[in-house]
Amino acid sequence: MTMGTEHRHNDDQSYGHTQNKSLTEEEKKQKQIDDWLPITSSRNAKWWYSAFHNVTAMVGAGVLSLPFAMAELGWGPGVTIMVVSWLITLYTLWQMVEMHEVGDGRRLDRYHELGQYAFGDKLGLWIVVPQQLLVEVGVDIVYMVTGGRSLKKVHDLVCDESCKDIKLTYFIMIFASCHFFLAQLPNFNSISIVSLAAAVMSLSYSTIAWAASVKKGVQPDAEYTYRASTQTGKFFNFLSALGDVAFAYAGHNVVLEIQATIPSTPEKPSKGPMWKGVVVAYIVVAICYFPVAFIGYYVFGNKISDNILESLEKPVWLIVIANMFVVVHVIGSYQIYAMPVFDMMETFLVKKLHFTPGLPLRLIARTCYVAFTMFVAICFPFFGGLLGFFGGFAFAPTTYFLPCIMWLAIKKPRKFGLSWFTNWVCIVLGVLLMILAPIGGLRSIIISASKYKFFS
Repeated sequence: MTMGTEHRHNDDQSYGHTQNKSLTEEEKKQKQIDDWLPITSSRNAKWWYSAFHNVTAMVGAGVLSLPFAMAELGWGPGVTIMVVSWLITLYTLWQMVEMHEVGDGRRLDRYHELGQYAFGDKLGLWIVVPQQLLVEVGVDIVYMVTGGRSLKKVHDLVCDESCKDIKLTYFIMIFASCHFFLAQLPNFNSISIVSLAAAVMSLSYSTIAWAASVKKGVQPDAEYTYRASTQTGKFFNFLSALGDVAFAYAGHNVVLEIQATIPSTPEKPSKGPMWKGVVVAYIVVAICYFPVAFIGYYVFGNKISDNILESLEKPVWLIVIANMFVVVHVIGSYQIYAMPVFDMMETFLVKKLHFTPGLPLRLIARTCYVAFTMFVAICFPFFGGLLGFFGGFAFAPTTYFLPCIMWLAIKKPRKFGLSWFTNWVCIVLGVLLMILAPIGGLRSIIISASKYKFFS
């Protein structure tokens, strides 16, 4: 029932009251729920909303760890993996945009609805929902850590010797505090200002990161050998870096939900404006990612920190500004990834548990979610390892190969044709990434955890 709401709206206007009478009580009730749920409540977005929502979803804090990933991968593999990832994820994103509208006028407004359309109602849910939730909740937890770390960095840079050292835990709480309010914004269109600010910030801090590196010049101790001294270390670090790259291309998990906010008719389907926005977003992604990754690695070599801003100590004022930009960006990104989670929670509470849709339900459910992500972030703030682990384990399927499997199931391209062959190449590469990357990420989490004290 969540699908095709748009067309029912149009029909209601054309048929007037007669149409309303023909709707059964059950359908009326479902329509009211769809008009209230965050993904389907507002459908008047323009193509540029898609552009900055996608930039905000894609260019996350992951961009700051790309030079570090390059140091683990080396020049040849690093450049290849970055460029190939950009191409594959642009291709799979195009597939998802194309599959949003089904021939009979229905719209697949959520990733799991596309899964259900491709694999059947039960199996589709089980394949997509756990992975999508893992990605979205995982990103939100990592962003809690990133926001807290960036705030702490600002505090440490601005403070002189007389300042008291404040634990990272408190900065994560400070960062979380604004989300208790922002989480109450009802839908994607209502967070568009936050998202636009976040997109501008991501471009700004990426530019600061590579421009400040250029200004600093190649460091005298910059070496381009692998960081680890042992073969085992090199191998596991390489795998972990694959996860970092996968994490950097994670926008697919919210792309159908963003497209659902664009109006669509059979004459003017939403895929036109959506694709326009995606192309603009991907150009911005390239402008952000490639200079940061390649220049950062070129300047610092294998001495680069897992967050490039931590390697750039001077000029202090510029690094303070960059870190504040990161904070603003991550605030927007957190909300973009939280919105589909809110939609799932509210759908479940209202449709399955029959709670009354309204402000009290929204207030309690969303506040609990923000509190949960804050608590987990405080308990496990190992940033680099988390990226590698989540990147491989959850992002590779939803970004690199699940859209290809759905494309083969729905579109059924000719065997051994170009489309068939391209999809299978993406699937094989994606599955390898999913198996290999978490191994490296898990190892670095274990190494970090052995030196870690809880709630420090």
